[in-house]
Amino acid sequence: MIRVLLADDQVLIRSGIRSLLDSEDDIEVVAEAADGRQAIALAVEHRPDIALVDIQMPVLDGIEATRQIVADPRLADVRVVILTNYGLDEYIFRALRAGASGFLLKDTHPAELIQALRVAERGDALLSPAVTRRLISEFVARPPDVLSAVGMESLTNREREVVALVAHGLNNDEIAETMVLSPTTAKTHVSRAMTKLGARDRAQLVVFAYQSGLVSPRDSNPPINGTR
Repeated sequence: MIRVLLADDQVLIRSGIRSLLDSEDDIEVVAEAADGRQAIALAVEHRPDIALVDIQMPVLDGIEATRQIVADPRLADVRVVILTNYGLDEYIFRALRAGASGFLLKDTHPAELIQALRVAERGDALLSPAVTRRLISEFVARPPDVLSAVGMESLTNREREVVALVAHGLNNDEIAETMVLSPTTAKTHVSRAMTKLGARDRAQLVVFAYQSGLVSPRDSNPPINGTR
């Protein structure tokens, strides 16, 4: 069962999302928050799998709430997914840097939202296609981050290859197929890379890959079935 905390200052929005999620057999809404500070308190109380957080809320905004949730050792297993009307670059990057595991716009189709929560619960990176395009476009204009580049040097060649495929959007099964590995081995490589780089989840791994210059938005599509 995926346990979800909803944080949005609009009662109607929370009610609609709750109705949608409660209709699923494997998802349960365990609490609702009307502001960021309440979201943090309820996250500590209920320890949800996912906190679905709006950005613009009173008392404490969703990005600062995300930062505090991610920083709390008691909430190490909580994944924060930002759900907002605002697809602005400023919000995207602030949310990811704060530790959000995903970013979805409120015009997301209901079925996509449900699938997104399942993806996030597995620990996969989660960005809507529109957000991903903005993210990649931003990295085109940025020079490589020196610290991220140094961190990449700690990875083995195989781990760097895996991180590059994660940045291209491949999941563990697709990475395994591409590199001709077992899914378990692919998952192990991803986990080791995350540990070495200090990445909390796959979303941060994607950010590190672009910041370090390991992956360029101009790169061709990733190889399939082990071909190069």
